[in-house]
Amino acid sequence: MKTFDKHESEVRGYVRSFPEVFDRSKGSLIFDEEGNRFIDFFGGAGALNYGHNDDAINEALIEYIKHEGIQHGLDKATVAKRDFIDTLYKNVMEPRGLGDYKIQFTGPTGTNAVEAALKVARKAKNRSNVISFTNGFHGLSMGSLSITANSVYHDPAYPQFSNVTQAPFDQYLGEDYDTIDYLRRLLEDKSSGMQLPAAVILETIQAEGGINVASEEWLRSLRKLCDDFDILMIVDDIQVGNGRTGPFFSFERAGIKPDIITLSKSIGAGQPMAVVLLKPEVDVWEPGEHTGTFRGNNLAFVASRTALKRWEDDAFQKSVEAKGEYIAERFQKLAEKYSDLNAEARGLGMIQGLEIPVDGFADKVSEEAFKNGLIIELAGAEDHVIKFLGPLVIEQEILEEGLDILEKAIDTVYQQHKG
Repeated sequence: MKTFDKHESEVRGYVRSFPEVFDRSKGSLIFDEEGNRFIDFFGGAGALNYGHNDDAINEALIEYIKHEGIQHGLDKATVAKRDFIDTLYKNVMEPRGLGDYKIQFTGPTGTNAVEAALKVARKAKNRSNVISFTNGFHGLSMGSLSITANSVYHDPAYPQFSNVTQAPFDQYLGEDYDTIDYLRRLLEDKSSGMQLPAAVILETIQAEGGINVASEEWLRSLRKLCDDFDILMIVDDIQVGNGRTGPFFSFERAGIKPDIITLSKSIGAGQPMAVVLLKPEVDVWEPGEHTGTFRGNNLAFVASRTALKRWEDDAFQKSVEAKGEYIAERFQKLAEKYSDLNAEARGLGMIQGLEIPVDGFADKVSEEAFKNGLIIELAGAEDHVIKFLGPLVIEQEILEEGLDILEKAIDTVYQQHKG
């Protein structure tokens, strides 16, 4: 680790949580340079839904490189881009009634997709205000940061953020309080002080925010609110889309259609890519108005097209849902086992969280799990939530082994806590 400690910026993060030098990976396993095996419950923060080094994806990439296919194309037309678009619309967009949406390729990070979504929404409605939600996370470039709630990212040295209204997420004020009613009252009252927003942006499941799952009813109520007040709905599906909840999009369960959808992480199937999906009437861009040297990563097009073949039928979705139910059951049993710590399990599909609201407890669990061959990260404003985000393709046997390691780690830390 000396090279990294000596030369890499203090901003590095995950290397501190998992202090090993990793060498290779396959499926849901990672190996360090000494050959030690680790089960991956982190999945590249949601970028590796299809696992590490998938055979079909690797073969497609190797063949493309051997063919000397276009690697850098800006937003020019390429065969790889056409094949990706055709597959995305055939297997994902059209079956979900989204075939008329336009696709925009931004720089290859999620935060760039969010920046583009905010810009085009404000341009389409000719308004500047945007509503975002408590505990939301949307990225750390300046526009995305302005709608990211956690104060840990808001250094006083950064410019003053304006034209953003933070609103309470579903159940933020308790189970009996309807936060959509609160928003509706603010929008109806000419003296509330809230400017009519161009858009509302949300994650249907707040991943970094602590695995907070918006109910289907709340999502439908928010969609109606947006329709009633001519507000665009932006769903940030960067971490919880791409099949993470079972269906390809996390909002499908509520039967709603956002006006704008942002995707990144696993849409590139391990390669950097980000896109914005827009209803046609929202696509008000002038040519070149939002650019980026690496918009349209052709290697990502090849990888993603191969991964999207899994969505030709519903078999893959059903497998994710089945594994998600199993993980949820295991997490619920853990919550019951450690009820004296007020443990709570929550999640949907293959994003699951176990909150243990004791300062430092979850950190120690992650550290103990890593010592025993499991990589698992934390979520929530205080890092109280142990978060499962492993590859969707994880084998049942390895999944069970990893959950056993996690349970043992929690028990070890619990005994230390009680002792």
